[in-house]
Amino acid sequence: MLRLTELRLPLDHPEGALREAILGRLGIAAYELFGYTIFRRGYDARNKSQIVLTYTLDVDVADPQAVLDRLSGDRHLSLTPDTRYRFVVAPLTVLPLNYRRPVVIGAGPCGLFAALILAQMGLRPILLERGKAVRERTKDTWGLWRRGELNPESNVQFGEGGAGTFSDGKLHSQIKDPHYRARKVLTEFVQAGAPTEILYVSKPHIGTFRLVTVVENLRTSIERLGGEIRCNSRVDDLLVDHGQVQGVALSDGTCIETRQVVLAVGHSARDTFAMLYRRGIEIEAKPFSVGLRIEHPQSLIDRARFGKYADHPLLGAADYKLVHHCSNGRSVYSFCMCPGGTVVAAASEPGGVVTNGMSQYSRSERNANSAMVVGITPEDYPGYPNDALAGIAFQRHWEERAFAAGGGTYQAPAQRVGDFLAGRASAAQGAVLPSYTPGVHWTDLSSCLPDYVVQALREAISAFDRQIRGFAMADAVLTGVETRTSSPIRIVRGADLQSRNCRGLYPAGEGAGYAGGILSAAVDGIKAAEAVALSLAC
Repeated sequence: MLRLTELRLPLDHPEGALREAILGRLGIAAYELFGYTIFRRGYDARNKSQIVLTYTLDVDVADPQAVLDRLSGDRHLSLTPDTRYRFVVAPLTVLPLNYRRPVVIGAGPCGLFAALILAQMGLRPILLERGKAVRERTKDTWGLWRRGELNPESNVQFGEGGAGTFSDGKLHSQIKDPHYRARKVLTEFVQAGAPTEILYVSKPHIGTFRLVTVVENLRTSIERLGGEIRCNSRVDDLLVDHGQVQGVALSDGTCIETRQVVLAVGHSARDTFAMLYRRGIEIEAKPFSVGLRIEHPQSLIDRARFGKYADHPLLGAADYKLVHHCSNGRSVYSFCMCPGGTVVAAASEPGGVVTNGMSQYSRSERNANSAMVVGITPEDYPGYPNDALAGIAFQRHWEERAFAAGGGTYQAPAQRVGDFLAGRASAAQGAVLPSYTPGVHWTDLSSCLPDYVVQALREAISAFDRQIRGFAMADAVLTGVETRTSSPIRIVRGADLQSRNCRGLYPAGEGAGYAGGILSAAVDGIKAAEAVALSLAC
């Protein structure tokens, strides 16, 4: 088959136009085209008056080589690559005597896919998750959102499915993926109940409610293949002898012997990071970003991005991606933009307020929200470079400041954009209704972030208004604080994906500092599983 890219058609092209466009582009007769499939469909909205759809297609023709030879100068035409996933070792049917099962810590996307691949290779992994199974965890999460009751072991950050379960379920990434592991992830998601369109739309997403079912079905697949998943099983210690993992110790006092541990704990497992640091595992501080959530009416964003095509069913709710380099040397960018979504409480520790964004599959809520965050570096953390965990203390400090500014509850401090730009506290909401539950406390957000972050955000919001008319609307809502954009540490690993100073420990995913988002974390989980399998085959 042939891969045809950058085929552009009007947004409202008639049925059959795609086939005619293929025939014209390839210069073949109708009888020479046996069929085609859509590999990717996106849109180009740079010209709002004439939005076009862009297609990548796999085309089945009578004589592919003849077409390639005739159109050899067309850089948008090639043979269709083979995107099938291939296991690095042949799946085992019989395990050796005295076999110690590999252990995966954390049931977010990284841990789930590490366990799934290990199970598909017949290696019968044990997956340990400190939080609850996904549906029970959902009840605890709603307990915080509706009643302000935080369960430190079962919340947005901890529990089966990971932090991405309560997000937009975005499944796009800019990682290099020459082995098509991302395609494996998307295919497994579809088999687990995700909509088929995630295989071809340019910015796929699932949404929280659908993710719950997908996670449950992934669990069933792992268990059917001989894997084991234990929720409510927090790992409190790593057992190491002469630089080699020997097992893990759980909070209930039990120990599991193993020589391979995939560490996929997510970016908020601060107690686990502290344990590893005490154990002497090589850890370094890394940059991340902090800021606020901003909410606008979704209709405002739709009009700004799509013009007369706002509300078109093929476009859905509009998103945006913004960046501004500030006069104080900082950069501000939009992060985790959630069209038609809500701002959610994402705290995992008592006495702190953390915000995040979430959308359902329909993206039909009244507001658009996104984090507006400022890049910071380890040099900004008090205690660095003497403490590799200094970024955690930095996060915790501002989360506690937000808790105090929110009134000493899990209400979040909030401010209208007009007041934020003018440097005065807000006393009440305006035309934009904040979506955060368990509610907001109107105040001055400048006390919740470093001065250089506040200065950068004020400059950037005004600059973004020149790109999206109305972005700096006075009644838009800012909610604080966003501190969990990525892990503040990196657990250093070598080319074999093992810790540089602890054999058998495979740091992986977002918490270890090697991914950012559901798809890249799942891909890194696959890579970790492959590394484990190769070590067992030696």
